[in-house]
Amino acid sequence: MHDRNKLNGLSTQILDACICVHKEMGPGLLESVYEYALLKELELRNIKAINRVGLELFYKGYSTGKSYEIDILVEDEIVIELKAVEIMHPVFDAQLISYLKLADKRLGFLVNFNVPKLKDGFKRFVNNF
Repeated sequence: MHDRNKLNGLSTQILDACICVHKEMGPGLLESVYEYALLKELELRNIKAINRVGLELFYKGYSTGKSYEIDILVEDEIVIELKAVEIMHPVFDAQLISYLKLADKRLGFLVNFNVPKLKDGFKRFVNNF
């Protein structure tokens, strides 16, 4: 488990990486394009990030036979959920909060690249942080 200072340092790097991707690619592309570009940007910064992380869903210790997928997991600690949409629905917030709880992670980001300025599409979420 990373300490708070390390997670906050990674958070700064993630935000900067997202801004770089947005400046380079601009809004209006497919989510998969931003996913690829962000993974590459994090790799160039020597930050471990993997995409499409499948996690099995349990209910009271029993497998539901279902799984969900985290868009990007950074340093095995930070969940990033990517969007490229015109309207951010509240269900996206709920989705990320559920992912944090189910994966037992403390920090997550919801990033919508389909905005004129990335800061308007970047939200931080915490779970027992």
